Amino acid sequence: MSVSDLYQKTYVFLFFKQTWQQTIKIVADLRLAIVLILVIALSSISGTLIEQGESLSFYQENYPQEPALFGFLTWNIILILGLNHVYSTWWFLALLVFLGTSLVACTFTRQFSAFKAARNWNFYQQPRQFQKLVLSGDIDNKSLTNVVYLLRKRGYKVFQNENSLYARKGIVGKIGPVIVHAAMLIILGGAVWGIFAGFFAQEMIASGSIFEVKNILEAGPFSKRLIPTDWSVKVNKFWIDYTPNGDIKQFYSDLSIVNNQGEELKRKTIFVNKPLRYDGVTFYQASWGIAGVKVQVDKGPIFKIPIVPLNTQGQGKIWGTWIPTKPDLSEGISLLTKDLQGTVIIYDKNGNLYSAIRPGMTVNINGVTLKVCELIASTGLQIKADPGIPLVYTGFGLLMLGVIMSYISHSQVWVLQQENRCYIGGKTNRAHVSFEKELVGILDELKSQKIES
Repeated sequence: MSVSDLYQKTYVFLFFKQTWQQTIKIVADLRLAIVLILVIALSSISGTLIEQGESLSFYQENYPQEPALFGFLTWNIILILGLNHVYSTWWFLALLVFLGTSLVACTFTRQFSAFKAARNWNFYQQPRQFQKLVLSGDIDNKSLTNVVYLLRKRGYKVFQNENSLYARKGIVGKIGPVIVHAAMLIILGGAVWGIFAGFFAQEMIASGSIFEVKNILEAGPFSKRLIPTDWSVKVNKFWIDYTPNGDIKQFYSDLSIVNNQGEELKRKTIFVNKPLRYDGVTFYQASWGIAGVKVQVDKGPIFKIPIVPLNTQGQGKIWGTWIPTKPDLSEGISLLTKDLQGTVIIYDKNGNLYSAIRPGMTVNINGVTLKVCELIASTGLQIKADPGIPLVYTGFGLLMLGVIMSYISHSQVWVLQQENRCYIGGKTNRAHVSFEKELVGILDELKSQKIES
C-alpha cells in the first residue's frame, strides 16, 4: 500500500468519524428532543379534535371545501395528511422513532457519562483545588477521624486516600435522569407496538344478536393474532335509563362472550367508562341506535322491519322506515321515531301526518289495523386491542419514579489534611442553601472540638 493510499483511507476514516460524531451530537441535543415532543403533542391534539376513523362522506359533510374550517382545513387536506387516522400514519410513527433515537443518543452520550463521573472517586491533593469550589473553608485540625465521623453522621459515603477524603450522598439523584429516559423509551415502544399489533373496530348490533368482530377500521400488520376467531359476542339486552325530564341518563349493554360451541365464557353489563375486557380485547359502550321495529298488520304474523337513521342536518337523531299495508307493496305508511320510549309518528301514503302512537298501541290506516309491537334497540360498541398498554403504564410508573429520584440532591465533599490544616469544600446540584448550612455546620462543629493528634 502506497503512502498516498494510506493517507486517503485515513482521511476518509477521519471524515466519517467526525461526521458520525457531529450527527450524534445533533441527535442528542435536548432542544431537538423538546421540539419533537411539542410536534408529537400537537399531532396528538389534532387526533383528539378531528374525529378518527370515520367514513369519507362524514369528512366531506363536516369539513367541506367552502367554507374551509379555520380557512384551510378541508376534507381533502385531512385525508392527504392522514389526520383521519393520525396515530397510525407513517409520519407520526417516524416522529416517535426519531424521538426515541434522540433519547437513546442523549442517554448514552450524556446521562451515562454523568452517572459514571458521579461514581468515580476524586481526591484533591492541593489546597488550590478548593479555590474552584463555590463553598469551601479551612480550619486548624490534626486528624481526619472526626471529619469522617461527622460526614458519615450526615449520611455521606466516605472514601479515604491517605490524607484526602472524598464523600458523596444522593447518588440516586444521578440515576433519576437515566430512569426518566428509559421510561420515555418504554412509553414510545409501547405506543409503537400498540400501533403495529393492535386494532380498532366499531359495531352497531341489535339487541339479542350474536356477532363476530368484523368491522375493523384500523389494524396493524401484526394484529391478526388478537382478532378473535374462536369466540363471539352476544348482546343479551340493551336498555337506556332516562332522567325524569326525558333526557338520557345512561345506556347499558348486557354482553356475553361465547365460544364456537355456544358456551358462555364471560358475561358483563357495560356502560360508558365501564368496559368489558376479554383475551386482550376491550369492548366500550360508545353509542346507541334503533335497528328495527316489530309490527303486526291485522291479525297476521309479527314481522321485523329495519329502521335507519335519517339525515337531520345536525338537528338531533331521528329514525325512519316504510311499512307496507298491502301484500303487493302498492301501499304503505312511513314511521318515524326519535328514541326508544317516545312517540312513534305515522304518515300516510300521501306524506301527511296521520297519527302518533306509542309501542304496543294500534292504529287504523289504509283499511288495515296496524300495531307497532316493539322498537328494537341497537348498541354501538367500540372494540380495541392494544398490547402496548402494559408497556405504556409501566413506562409512566417508571417516569414518575425517575422524576422523584431526580429531585434528590447529589452532594460532594472534598477534604485535604496538610500538617495542622484541614481544607474542606463541596458542591451540590440542587438545594444549595441546605447544603451550605450543612457544610458550615460541619466546620463549626470541628472548630468547637478539641482534637488531639
